[in-house]
Amino acid sequence: MTYHVPVLLEESIAGMNIKPDGVYVDVTFGGGGHSRQIIEKLGDKGRLIAFDQDLDAEQNVLKDERFLFVNSNFSYLKRFLRVHGYSKVDGILADLGVSSFQFDTAERGFSYRFDAHLDMRMNSGTDLTAAILVNTYSASELQDVFSKYGEVRNSKSLALEIVKQRKNRKIETTSDFMNAIDSVIRGNRLKYLSQVFQALRIEVNQEMEVLKDFLEQAHEVLNVEGRLVVISYHSLEDRMVKQFLKTGNVEGLQKEDDFGNKYKPFKLITKKPIVANEKENRINKRARSAKMRIAEKLE
Repeated sequence: MTYHVPVLLEESIAGMNIKPDGVYVDVTFGGGGHSRQIIEKLGDKGRLIAFDQDLDAEQNVLKDERFLFVNSNFSYLKRFLRVHGYSKVDGILADLGVSSFQFDTAERGFSYRFDAHLDMRMNSGTDLTAAILVNTYSASELQDVFSKYGEVRNSKSLALEIVKQRKNRKIETTSDFMNAIDSVIRGNRLKYLSQVFQALRIEVNQEMEVLKDFLEQAHEVLNVEGRLVVISYHSLEDRMVKQFLKTGNVEGLQKEDDFGNKYKPFKLITKKPIVANEKENRINKRARSAKMRIAEKLE
């Protein structure tokens, strides 16, 4: 299995500020790139818990008694930590988005580069696929998905065209879908398709809702001075992470006490997001859009 080379690997591990006897969580295990680096810094009493909802990731599990793999979506972070006896942890790492393995596995249906079933599920055990979405959502629901999650400018025209085309023929594959929307594609074709496919993927996997749940639980389970490291790849994710770290809620609403003191759940380790250097951008396409934020829990 070929998973992507972890983006900002050295910077993210340094940002975790790992203690040898600490308890750490990698909520996006994938190929295990980050986890291998974390566990190298742990002593005999240290522990690493890794989450991944994709069953394929289980084949990369580390053979180490200090390591625990949880085959679950990280929106259940708090629940599964407690199941395994951990109420608090010292650091959490999240490398959001889709792995190159998922993109490059044609039958997963994530990429417009392959003719495959329009699937896009990160967890193949869930019911909603992209094919079901494009064949059953109303025009207004489709418009909302493409506008909100893909920032597609002609989202209304796109939605209406999909509804029109599916009356003649059910849209089942990536090729079916691209043929159905061909007449409404505007500007750079590849960029447009990337935006549209991103929107479908986010809706199918409920990625923004999952991220919100994760952030709220991460704050609950982190020890004071525990580190949260999040790598995001599009503005919707990064905006949500930024707002939560500053205010404790994804809406970015600043709370104050009766004396006017602002509530600050985290101390930002870096005021601006960390981005990949020129060398990493050259060798890793995924790094070009990556933004990493590091914060330390205050209370």
